[in-house]
Amino acid sequence: MRLYLASTSPARLATLRSAGIEPVLISPGVDEEAVASAAGPLDGPGLVQLLARAKAEAVVGSSVGGEPIDGFILGGDSAFELDGALYGKPHLPEVARERWHAQRGREGLLHSGHWLIDSRGGVVAGGIGAVATAAVRFADDLTDDEIDAYIATGEPLSVAGAFTIDSLGAPFITEVRGDPHAVVGLSLATLRSLLLQFGVPWPSLWNRLPGR
Repeated sequence: MRLYLASTSPARLATLRSAGIEPVLISPGVDEEAVASAAGPLDGPGLVQLLARAKAEAVVGSSVGGEPIDGFILGGDSAFELDGALYGKPHLPEVARERWHAQRGREGLLHSGHWLIDSRGGVVAGGIGAVATAAVRFADDLTDDEIDAYIATGEPLSVAGAFTIDSLGAPFITEVRGDPHAVVGLSLATLRSLLLQFGVPWPSLWNRLPGR
């Protein structure tokens, strides 16, 4: 069983690989800001679910190496919520710095949306989605110099909330409540649950087990 990942996120790819799955990568090319603007005001779960679905649906009908998609298409999106405000990728160093000063010593919610489309045999037979949310608490003794050094690496500029839990930002996080993979942007437990709704057992996606 093949899984097609409609995402360019290195973290989502690494998460699937660590779980024994080598997905087929397809860039969805979705204008996230345009999609969100057209939808109007949404809460965190609603926004990430909308964008995850848009990404998955954007690659329906694509071909890989001249062959049509034969398997499941997964789209994902994440957003960080602090004090009721939603934050995606900061892109600019000054924006990332402002966010870190605001979230230092505090707790926010990381929402990760998932949308799974059944395209087995090259025929779309429906799609379903779910959102996984985890609470993230940041160190209260984080110094300005540490924040500046982290921003200088460039890593926080291209991730939701301006932080990672699986890379350079990990030491600045003191607690996670909920599925830690949701913080990475792809909840493996949620994906497994979605597959089961299509009658597909998780082990059927394993294609890169250690030693094989």
